[in-house]
Amino acid sequence: MSRIIMGIESSCDETGVGLVRLHDDGTVELLADEVASSVEQHARFGGVVPEVASRAHLEAMVPTTTRAFEKAGLALSDVDAIAVTAGPGLAGALLVGVSAAKAYATALDVPLYGVNHLAGHIAVDTLQHGPLPTPCLALLVSGGHTQLLRVDDIASEITELGSTVDDAAGEAYDKVARVLGLPYPGGPPIDKAAKNGDPAAIAFPRGMTGPRDAKNDFSFSGLKTAVARWVESAGRRGEEIPVDDVAASFQEAVADVLTMKAVRAAKEQGIGTIVISGGVAANSRLSALAAERCEAAGIELRVPRPRLCTDNGAMIAALGAHVVAAKRPTAPLDFSANPALPVNVVSLS
Repeated sequence: MSRIIMGIESSCDETGVGLVRLHDDGTVELLADEVASSVEQHARFGGVVPEVASRAHLEAMVPTTTRAFEKAGLALSDVDAIAVTAGPGLAGALLVGVSAAKAYATALDVPLYGVNHLAGHIAVDTLQHGPLPTPCLALLVSGGHTQLLRVDDIASEITELGSTVDDAAGEAYDKVARVLGLPYPGGPPIDKAAKNGDPAAIAFPRGMTGPRDAKNDFSFSGLKTAVARWVESAGRRGEEIPVDDVAASFQEAVADVLTMKAVRAAKEQGIGTIVISGGVAANSRLSALAAERCEAAGIELRVPRPRLCTDNGAMIAALGAHVVAAKRPTAPLDFSANPALPVNVVSLS
């Protein structure tokens, strides 16, 4: 008998509620994915303000839940289990989602699972492409995280192979966008500008690619600084800033490092499938270069559609479904949100 899993996501500036159906064969079907974003409230600050995000989650949680159930044609009483992001993320934002999930689980008398936001970004791919091959390599690229992960079991066994030592790729996009006078968040406007630019116009550095650097780690702080200095120098000379060329050259540097390290890690691990997930996975150059390099290496590439790449409740519901199918323990009702939850902890118990 199939089961309905509700997922709640509130780790940053999106309030997400997703509903999936877990079938008897272990496959997961997406029924609803509703998101309320507070990004416009943060835009004038050039980044997410935790207090603003928390208040927005409080205001959006019930309306977003209502829309999700209306979209799926379900009632709250149809829910068989609830999964909620327990971390990582902003403490206050996480607390709103966790509190809501506890209330719903108590009222409905259904099992509650506190799950990992990062693992959710990987699990969401199963809603589009079906079960994950195991093992697979996940390249997680978002505003707050850039990681290479080995996934042996999406419900229980994820190992970090490498991570960023400073700025995440998404953070670098936001900061470079600000330097170029482009709107926040920086990913989409830089991607758009880059389409009209020359990616070889400026030789920006490729961080953490030297022989003595950790081969699976990333660094984008130096690249961000290099872009800022180049723009500042051109401005001092009285030159017009070629925004499209700067955007394209910066984006090429990011995509080059991400894809090179992902393909190399997959080869070294003997893994034949790479999943790219997280908000930056929606970037057109990253997906194109990854496809090119994976094809050359004989590696299967899986990238969820853009809507599934960004933070959403569907990814938490999908991960919850896999955790339920694996018969993992439920979370104690008194569990706390963990802003620094490590990726190897897929679900709390």
